[in-house]
Amino acid sequence: MNAFWHRYETDSTRPDGREVRRDLARRVLVPAAVLWCVVVGLGLLVTGPLGGLPAEAGVNTWFVEQRTPALDAVTTVLSAIGQTEFLIGACLLAIALTWWRTRQWWYAVVPGLAVAVQAVIFLTSALVVGRERPEVEQLDHAPPTSSFPSGHTGAATAFYLTLAFQAQRVRHPVARWALTLLCVLVPVAVGVARAYRGMHSLSDVLVGALNGATCAVIAWNYLRRTPVTGADEATVREHAPARLP
Repeated sequence: MNAFWHRYETDSTRPDGREVRRDLARRVLVPAAVLWCVVVGLGLLVTGPLGGLPAEAGVNTWFVEQRTPALDAVTTVLSAIGQTEFLIGACLLAIALTWWRTRQWWYAVVPGLAVAVQAVIFLTSALVVGRERPEVEQLDHAPPTSSFPSGHTGAATAFYLTLAFQAQRVRHPVARWALTLLCVLVPVAVGVARAYRGMHSLSDVLVGALNGATCAVIAWNYLRRTPVTGADEATVREHAPARLP
């Protein structure tokens, strides 16, 4: 049993409020601040010394040339998966189901924490960087935020990667790998859809994915857990809280 993937199973003790506050400060706020500096630094590099990465215009034009009515329809759905309204509802549903199955609120809130931290970094960094959207026909209404980084990609990555981490509790190996692969591929599809629809340049999507993936790891690791290894694993499996079927 890998200690990282199963950290909430091997140590299912209920944390008290002091422990949660301490760990949120040290294990979420500090790394999130570092991540914010990285995202903003990359954005200012792109819009400053790199001159907006003019070579990306060719990628944007290529996506426009690939447009068909069928792909327009597919990417409409994929883009919607990364929208704020959809992800808020999906987060609330995931939190409720996980809490119901495990009776561990400190574990259930992980997807919401990942998306929330990602959103704060995305919104504030977009204000600082202020990159314009690609100069191609845009198939979606442009939100008031700037192009860098991609918020849809970041939010989808943060949410679905935490679901991929949670999927490691699934007992059946084929179902576990299938769910993991699906959760990894969804944010990739969202990022491609956003570029296809002319809403973001390639670097916007890549840094958005970096933001979301890092926030997923930060959220998953936010609470100190004591790993159980070796002979104790059998006992943990026998007495662990309810797992996904």
